Amino acid sequence: MNSVSPSAVQYVGVVMQDEQVASRRPPSLERQGSFGFRVPQASDASRDAAREPDEMDKVKAKLMSAWNNVKYGWTIKTKTSFNKISPVTILGHSYLLNNEDEVERFRRDFVSRIWLTYRREFPPLEGSTWTTDCGWGCMLRSGQMLLAQGLVVHLMPRDWTWPDAQQLTDVDFEVFRPRSPVRAGGVPIPSFGSLRGSSSPEKIPAGSQAPRCCQRKRPQSARDRQAEPIHSKLITWFGDQPPAPFGVHQLVEIGKSSGKKAGDWYGPSIVAHILRKAVAKTSVAQSLAVYVAQDCTVYKEDVVHLCDLSLSQSPAGPSDQAWKSVIILVPVRLGGEALNPSYIECVKNILKLDCCIGIIGGKPKHSLYFIGFQDEQLLYLDPHFCQPVVDVAQADFSLESFHCSSPKKMPFSRMDPSCTIGFYAKNKKDFESLCAAVSMALSSSKEKYPIFTFVEGLGQDYGLEGDSSNHSGPSAHILPPDTLSRSDNRRSSEEFVFL
Repeated sequence: MNSVSPSAVQYVGVVMQDEQVASRRPPSLERQGSFGFRVPQASDASRDAAREPDEMDKVKAKLMSAWNNVKYGWTIKTKTSFNKISPVTILGHSYLLNNEDEVERFRRDFVSRIWLTYRREFPPLEGSTWTTDCGWGCMLRSGQMLLAQGLVVHLMPRDWTWPDAQQLTDVDFEVFRPRSPVRAGGVPIPSFGSLRGSSSPEKIPAGSQAPRCCQRKRPQSARDRQAEPIHSKLITWFGDQPPAPFGVHQLVEIGKSSGKKAGDWYGPSIVAHILRKAVAKTSVAQSLAVYVAQDCTVYKEDVVHLCDLSLSQSPAGPSDQAWKSVIILVPVRLGGEALNPSYIECVKNILKLDCCIGIIGGKPKHSLYFIGFQDEQLLYLDPHFCQPVVDVAQADFSLESFHCSSPKKMPFSRMDPSCTIGFYAKNKKDFESLCAAVSMALSSSKEKYPIFTFVEGLGQDYGLEGDSSNHSGPSAHILPPDTLSRSDNRRSSEEFVFL
């Protein structure tokens, strides 16, 4: 398994949850309401037998939790290779790793992304015995990372990076010169010394400490340090405690309205609607709204009605403050059983946009959060690593396990076609720019039909019951697994199981 671990974590041993299976009640006396007791009758035996599968389910859940804690609680650390002559793109930022400064800038950018993984030993999820999401919650974690990135660009200074990124000190990736210089198109390959005195100029590890020249060139560090309280507060919203507005407890509870429960697998489109409801439900993000596209279509007027506060009965102050920022989530399917290669260039162009906040999807049976690419490989954050729960209610809790220093890549060809793409617009002007930029990126597809479209008007104008901001069920194009759709490209993303 190709999982990701934080640099501070080495080997996590076998972790077995020390829980006892709840025993059944003695049959002698049972409480009747709140007033007394009654003697059990013959029909009670059948009811006890009917409860037996529940007890078995509890045992199964505990055994699966223990096994998954072992399976995802350790990893073999491997280094990912990046070449010097092709740019690496991370959500609108490009880095050409042909000098020490660029290597360090790339590393700081990647490490600053919020990384949310499996956790164990958190309070039981309501109505279940689950105290871990190991083995089933990876798509929820990927969705959390997508939302976290949206909140970072919403609340933090532009191009913010985590000031403590240097504390993740492992040598976790390497930069090399491709064997075939033909790929460089005749561009000379610069040579430079290694970051920590390495004798090989061909491989340049991103070391634990930046070169002095890099440390001198950080005029934004004081600003980034001032933003740290917001950074910490943002992570508490994803804590694994019932009150956390975007924690697993809340997301699982919201998912019940879509027929999901703890221990089920979630698809990228269902998670998009869960995130929308979570943001609408909480008071910590009142200036932010989430719109989920319907049937691969973004209806512009629906977004305007969701974000333009001047259209409500009580306008919110000056005109420049009368528009909510918006995260736009677009569930799509990029092919039939496998990714259609014609869409690869389009996905690359989307990831190059400043307004893009990532893609949740993965490879078959393995959810991932995609944030960039180099050449024909996607760059991602992997939630498949089980870490102990962190009590984010404590002052000065450690942030290290929420940041990853191990970039991982995989070929585009292994990408599951079912995914959800995320965008962010701070105001109305940004939304208009987003529509134009994304439409141009979508036109790069070699396919006759784009991945999704922007159209004028309201969803109801096109025969939809209501816009995605207020209907309670999944989006219109999601069909039950046993329902045939019009084409392979429109099949439900819920047909695929993500482990």
